[in-house]
Amino acid sequence: MNYDIGDLIRLTGSFSDLAGTATDPTGITLSIRLPSGTITTLTYGVDASVYRLSTGFYYSDFAPTMEGLHYYRFAGTGAVTAAEEQNFYIKKRQTS
Repeated sequence: MNYDIGDLIRLTGSFSDLAGTATDPTGITLSIRLPSGTITTLTYGVDASVYRLSTGFYYSDFAPTMEGLHYYRFAGTGAVTAAEEQNFYIKKRQTS
């Protein structure tokens, strides 16, 4: 997906057990890698910016400040050990 600086982007992650039933992991982290290579890791239950929408579904709203390709990864441990990665692109600003 392509976005602009200033857009608020919802980063989402979902978890299910081996039977496919939505399940909450015991621990959840969200790592965001900026185009500069800087990685920020947030932990559900510790960092207020990671939210549980419903069983097995989590999100964080992210406001990018840097152009380029961004990556994010939700990872669960304990009751569900799984990870989900996505990326998005922040377009270069147009100057007039």
